[in-house]
Amino acid sequence: MQESEQRKISDGTQRVYDQHGQQLVSYSWAPIQNVENNLSSEDSSEGAHFSVEVFEQHRTLESSSSGTDGYTANISPSTANFSPEKNPFTWPNSQSYQSELHHSPDNTCGSPVSALTDNEYDLRYKLRELETAMLGPDTDNLDIYGSIILGEEQIPSDSEQTKYIMEIISRRDLREMLCTCAKAIENNDIYAADCLMTELRQMVSVSGEPIQRLGAYMLEGLIARLAASGSFIYNALRCKEPVGTDLLTYMHQLYEICPYFKFGYMSANGAIAEAMKDESRVHIIDFQIAQGTQWIILIMALASRPGGPPSLRITGIDDSTSAYARGGGLEVVGKRLSRLAESYKIPFEFNAAAISGSEVRLENLKIRPGEAIAVNFAMMLHHMPDESVSTQNHRDGLLRLAKNLSPKVITLVEQEANTNTAPFFHRFVETMNHYMAIFDSIDVALPREHKDRINVEQHCLAREIVNIIACEGVERVERHELLGKWRSRFLMAGFTPYPLSPFVNATIKTLLESYNEKYTLVERDGVLLLGWKNQAIIVSCAWR
Repeated sequence: MQESEQRKISDGTQRVYDQHGQQLVSYSWAPIQNVENNLSSEDSSEGAHFSVEVFEQHRTLESSSSGTDGYTANISPSTANFSPEKNPFTWPNSQSYQSELHHSPDNTCGSPVSALTDNEYDLRYKLRELETAMLGPDTDNLDIYGSIILGEEQIPSDSEQTKYIMEIISRRDLREMLCTCAKAIENNDIYAADCLMTELRQMVSVSGEPIQRLGAYMLEGLIARLAASGSFIYNALRCKEPVGTDLLTYMHQLYEICPYFKFGYMSANGAIAEAMKDESRVHIIDFQIAQGTQWIILIMALASRPGGPPSLRITGIDDSTSAYARGGGLEVVGKRLSRLAESYKIPFEFNAAAISGSEVRLENLKIRPGEAIAVNFAMMLHHMPDESVSTQNHRDGLLRLAKNLSPKVITLVEQEANTNTAPFFHRFVETMNHYMAIFDSIDVALPREHKDRINVEQHCLAREIVNIIACEGVERVERHELLGKWRSRFLMAGFTPYPLSPFVNATIKTLLESYNEKYTLVERDGVLLLGWKNQAIIVSCAWR
């Protein structure tokens, strides 16, 4: 999850985002971790290009009770892309994608259905109002836009598209409406998307049911994608960040109310402790150390090892953006861990590497002969661009670098989701299903009106969701992959599986006993998957 911010639009509506200059800070799955993201503007879309401004009628996030001050977002024109080659009213057969949706049997999202007219003139007038709101009053140079959207042959008075929209809206199924809106945007159907967004913004709520809360952030992503192809709004929506102490509080709350992070850290630590049980000199290379919280429990465990603890050296890699949340550079982490190791009488040394993971070189790691090396990738690799983004392929490059270190063990903790190379609509549905399970699990842990719950979701989840939906190319940094794809990457890099021990499995099961019984733990060929109900959320495995 990620830290986020609230923006107050002129009508009092708040939008929740964050931005550190050109850097993205991710707290999505490691409440103590930050990830570098050098954002650049890239738009590979083809077709006619038009300068547009963000249209305020698509406001979605209501003012919450989080207590965070609002700030005005000044957004300059950006680019929206409409492809004249595509029919903007190419509607799918609803059955072609409804099977991908998990409809809620009890939909409580009730707001009046907006009246949609069959009158051709009214349709044109409505579209002209939308055009004016998006592009301003001076639209004389938009003949091509008019021909694409307002052509008589495309909007007959008895439009099948209008009837379809009315049918979708009348069912008041929030999931279906969100997915229909996503499909309309994929088809460049601006009219349909606007009609659906008008209704959706009345149905979503940051303090409602899980689907309403998730829907608020997913709708923000759709708006950003429609209005500016994702990139401009995503980069422009930045304001004063929450102070570091508040941000750490939100992340700690998420750490406590859900077992996802503890599961990841405990399983990785168990694999490392098992691999290092006979080693006297241990060097752990953490490619995203953030606060270093993961290693507190391991240091304590090593202190009680039969025969005495080993000497321990930790190389902490983290980009400079993380210093904001920490309240200082990596030396803060080094001092904290050094004091802890000293109290447990463990010989300890900390090596700080204040660079992003994609910039790590062998010389940064200061490898010494005779050390047993463990490499830790916890909630980090999915932020590295792969072959679908860059010819450099930092994702596989890091695995090759790790292999060259001849580690005793390498640990991987990642979200079990497919948002990397999936086409937009399928990615949207995948994101909905994945985060719906997370929002549902949070809903069980904290009351809906609880201010902490609102803060946790806004500051630790919202921006990641928007990034997945709104952005493409190098700007889309949230690129999760499924276990099967990670397995292929590790095997290609020359690693072999290192099954997690039964002791680790038993420890995780004990951990889950203190949480809701709807959490599930599945062991598959030495790999652990933690889920909510029937939805796998996070996977942990080890390699050597």
